Amino acid sequence: MQRTVHATADEGIEFLTLYAFSTENWRRPKAEVRFLMNDTVDLVVRLRGEFHARGIRMRWIGRRDWRVPKRIARLIDETTEQTKRNKGMTLTIAFNYGGRAEITDAVRALAAEAKRGRVEPSKIDERDIGRHLYDPELPDVDLFVRTGGEHRLSNYLLWQSSYAELVFMDTLWPDFGPEALKAAIAEYASRKRRFGRV
Repeated sequence: MQRTVHATADEGIEFLTLYAFSTENWRRPKAEVRFLMNDTVDLVVRLRGEFHARGIRMRWIGRRDWRVPKRIARLIDETTEQTKRNKGMTLTIAFNYGGRAEITDAVRALAAEAKRGRVEPSKIDERDIGRHLYDPELPDVDLFVRTGGEHRLSNYLLWQSSYAELVFMDTLWPDFGPEALKAAIAEYASRKRRFGRV
């Protein structure tokens, strides 16, 4: 992760979102869930000072429900607060995150507003849904890189990736570094983005 974050910042990329733990990961064996939790905590505790020194702003997206251990909830709050004024790249960590869960939660929030008479259901548009996503400031995805030879989105940033350029790579995530990043960027740069236009 460290090499990739630094390389991404060095490329001048403004936003990087990494998947740490998905809503589906809770269905894995308990030992594996514990490992993923501890790995996330260890990485962030070890690297947040370094990222902060480089001016990287750290954000988190995902459900903050009862399943998230308090120590991780504290870590989320601490890193967000510590780095919120940084002006460099924004590193977003998706933890207890699922694209469908995010859209569901946005719709629930809008339904609650409609019930209180604050929004007219017939006038709800994409901007209203966008306002209720986990991080409304997170821009749409331009480049979506899937590592490990998989060819699916895995319930990741579904709303934000509607016009993303998808790049699938055989490189495993632990081995993904500056060279793989440059290859993905080169592939992205070779594409013609039409956004539905001719």
